[in-house]
Amino acid sequence: MYRFQPVRATFVRRSMTAALVALLNACSFAPGWRMPVVPDAASGQATGGASATGTHIEATAATPDIPVTELSLGLAQRLTAERKSARNRRVSRLLGAPPAYTVGRGDVLQIVVWDHPEFAAALGSAQNPAASKAGDPAAGFVVDQSGNLHFPYAGALPVAGLRTEQIQARLTAALSKYLVKPQVTVRMASFRAREVYVDGEVNSPGALPVTDVPLNLYDAIARAGGLRESGDQSDLVLVRGGASYRIDLTEMLAEGLSPSQLYLKSGDLLRVTSRDENNVYVAGEVNKPGVALPRRDGRLSLADALAQAGSINSSTADTAQMFVIRAGKDAPEVFHLDSRSPVAMLVAQEFDLRPKDIVYVDGNGLVRFNRVMTLLMPLVNTGLTAGIIAK
Repeated sequence: MYRFQPVRATFVRRSMTAALVALLNACSFAPGWRMPVVPDAASGQATGGASATGTHIEATAATPDIPVTELSLGLAQRLTAERKSARNRRVSRLLGAPPAYTVGRGDVLQIVVWDHPEFAAALGSAQNPAASKAGDPAAGFVVDQSGNLHFPYAGALPVAGLRTEQIQARLTAALSKYLVKPQVTVRMASFRAREVYVDGEVNSPGALPVTDVPLNLYDAIARAGGLRESGDQSDLVLVRGGASYRIDLTEMLAEGLSPSQLYLKSGDLLRVTSRDENNVYVAGEVNKPGVALPRRDGRLSLADALAQAGSINSSTADTAQMFVIRAGKDAPEVFHLDSRSPVAMLVAQEFDLRPKDIVYVDGNGLVRFNRVMTLLMPLVNTGLTAGIIAK
């Protein structure tokens, strides 16, 4: 029996040695997102493919080369100004005088030929209101799907795309062949040809008819029941002619651009997005990790996001390692803020976050070491248990 004792002792020594080596390695390894700056001694530039605009941060061997931009007050203000300017330029193209309403397919016209009551018999729609349905057109002459108006003696007149006064002139000229100086009046009885659509965070989404009274942005929202509590005033999407335009109502007013000068056209789709769609993620050493929502005006700064997350955990956070990760077209953008200085909170207040940004606050060295120890203690306990059993 004693001849197996050296084997057991060797097993115990090896187990203890493995546990000790793992424990010592813990001093140089810790899980997390700590990304120390690695400057080049000769040039002062960051190594590992750093760009000229940012400092390269090395996280792990599997992390690609990503430039990290140091946040400052000037940079935060410049990014905000550039974003506002670009959006306002696009919105300015939508402003202008509304076009005059032209008759389209499905519209109903009210036509009166004075001193000739016999034409009233040709109105074409049921005159009994009780017999009509909700979708039936008003009494009058309906413009057919070919864009033609059929009127006694005048025949089929192409009227789609014309204003009512132009239709009146054409109809008068056609009736002049049979009547002496006919007096004709043409009015719109029902607007059925053109609609705009309002969707999203409004109380009554649906289609709105476009009439001879121009429909501006404010009117469309009001006729759709107004914005819901969850509606984001800073993120309205207008789809027109295959292109999307993002509209910020709050910013338009701040820049002196009146939303009442933005008129909707037939076929436009206006969508009011929800603030839930424009959230950001806050992770790391904060008191309440989760999502942060923009305010009613749509703005969400870095300071706002941290406040919604219960602020930084002063016991576990490394306040020098705060990052904002933003998805880019080719590569993600990473911004770094050293929040140890009180001035840094002013930078956080001026730095506007964008939807789906990720805010990460790294842990301090003691927390990181404690996490590694928590992972290694089962291994150490296993080695000790094996030694006791071997004895």
